[in-house]
Amino acid sequence: MNRPRGGHNGDVLPLDDDQCYRACQSRDPRFDGWFVTAVRTTGIYCRPSCPAITPKRQNVEFFRASATAQSHGYRACKRCRPDASPGSPEWNSRADVVGRAMRLIADGLVDREGVGALAARLGYSDRQVHRVLVAEVGSGPLALARAQRAQTARILIETTTLPITEVAFAAGFQSVRQFNDTVREVYAASPTDLRQAKAPKSLPLTKGQMNGGPLTKEPLTVRLACREPFDGDALFSFLGTRAVPGVESVAGETYRRSLRLSRGNGVISVAISSTTVSCAMTLDDVADAQAAVQRTRRLLDLDCDPAMIREHLSADPLLAPLVEKRPGLRAPGHPDGTELLVRAVLGQQVSVAGARTLAARIVAAHGEPLAEPVGAITHAFPSAATIAGLSPEDFAMPRSRGAALIEACATVADGSIVLDAGSDRAETTAALQNLRGIGPWTAGYVAMRALGDPDVFLPSDLGVRHALDALGAGSSPAAAARRAEAWRPWRTYALHHLWASL
Repeated sequence: MNRPRGGHNGDVLPLDDDQCYRACQSRDPRFDGWFVTAVRTTGIYCRPSCPAITPKRQNVEFFRASATAQSHGYRACKRCRPDASPGSPEWNSRADVVGRAMRLIADGLVDREGVGALAARLGYSDRQVHRVLVAEVGSGPLALARAQRAQTARILIETTTLPITEVAFAAGFQSVRQFNDTVREVYAASPTDLRQAKAPKSLPLTKGQMNGGPLTKEPLTVRLACREPFDGDALFSFLGTRAVPGVESVAGETYRRSLRLSRGNGVISVAISSTTVSCAMTLDDVADAQAAVQRTRRLLDLDCDPAMIREHLSADPLLAPLVEKRPGLRAPGHPDGTELLVRAVLGQQVSVAGARTLAARIVAAHGEPLAEPVGAITHAFPSAATIAGLSPEDFAMPRSRGAALIEACATVADGSIVLDAGSDRAETTAALQNLRGIGPWTAGYVAMRALGDPDVFLPSDLGVRHALDALGAGSSPAAAARRAEAWRPWRTYALHHLWASL
């Protein structure tokens, strides 16, 4: 099958229905999330790996999004649960307006602020955004947001004991009636039916809990789907080495960090086993649950396609042994663009440990205390406006660099630069490099992690040079950049393999 793949230009190969059907015949889980299979004779749509008997070719059609299948009257399969599959890696890798729109919708922008806000972020009119998405995905922004709400609702219904009425608002619905109607239409079952089917027998739910009665406040724990292989050890090692005290921690098999969300703060506690990724969320406002889930997914890079990346990078004999050693290596994202920008500037010309120490001092002095600390997590990282209001003397580094950091945060605070997964990567990177004190390494690092760009390479990075030297390859910035051209559009993953080799 020619899977859709985003090149560095954002070009995408179209789906071929015959190849999609062969993927369904083989029940290959690698294709889950790329598309859904809708069966005309049953009115059900499934993930490609559904264990049910493969329907006849003339009875199926294929859609790139669950929302499109739903808009054609199909209901989600109760056996394979297509909404529980990992997200399409296409939308995270693409740099064009469709990819940006899909990431912003997943983050809940349409639910929070409406289609007008989405269009404004993209620089299009409402009508243009609708037309582009329908042409590319088959559904408009409202339908895509509705499908996202339904998926979030089902996760919360089945994996938490949150009262049903609170699930409705946590998933982004404006009313309980709208929530009930959507769940029944998409899943052919009421929210109560879904909960009863999945409720643990050892923890029976009371009638009050089923229907919105009082419930003791506790973290919302959800399971996060990901594609295998998944190298959780390397991921935790990367995050743990850079963890800023007060904001992040790695203790045993659990990674925690605070999140600054639209309605308040939150803390995520992520645990990774050999087969599952679970996330416990402690939120000031449960309505931020969808955004917290999506930002955690991007942080952990759960939607990438490791098989496709491995196939591409292994073609280079230099990288092949590294990729073979760590086939499930991820490229960690970051949920807070301001925080990453500050930490990247702090890290200029100092070690990782030194940058972490400087960041911890800023958090202790200017971070926002959490209403309820979770373990060692006590603060949210200072906002861009807070950093912009400081003076260069407040930073333990040269005053010129402190002044540059303040100016950079001021541009973020006033909205001149937006650092999130929905930003135009090329424009934002260029805008960052136009700021005083922000060079190619800093801008590239921010693009790689805060913007989720899968095709960033940092040829001047000291770690890259050491790794290339150890591999017997040319390590000058010019030589490294030339070598990395063959690694497009996955240079970010090549960079992480080089770092991991050290």
